[in-house]
Amino acid sequence: MTENTGGKHGSAPGSRGRTTIADVVVEKIAGMAARDVLGVHALGSGFARSMGSMRERMPGAGSGKSVTRGVSVEVGEVQAAVDLEIVVDYGVSITDVAGDVRENVISAVERMAGLEVVEVNIAVSDVKLPDEEDEGEQQRVQ
Repeated sequence: MTENTGGKHGSAPGSRGRTTIADVVVEKIAGMAARDVLGVHALGSGFARSMGSMRERMPGAGSGKSVTRGVSVEVGEVQAAVDLEIVVDYGVSITDVAGDVRENVISAVERMAGLEVVEVNIAVSDVKLPDEEDEGEQQRVQ
């Protein structure tokens, strides 16, 4: 008995053709999922956030924060690996936040992109203290 996977008749419409997912799509999914976790103040290093806030104020630069700041991915045919750089709020358990971020990112990427997430590496680059202003807030006050 032979299996006919490439034939025109008898195969499911979903199996006729190929779907590719760009790295930036997975970066956006992972970035949004990480930001949804309580205790995550921002993504990206202080330098990257400063440069991003300057870029956002430039005419024609697009609207809103860059969802992919602090996110990098490697996407294969069926698997993905995610690297995140996050800033956490002061007072939260960093290990708990990292675990929640990992769980949320894996769930979102696997559900939306259909890719198996093999790893989510998290680098905590800073802690947001209660009395610190964000870079964007400093610019508006001046």
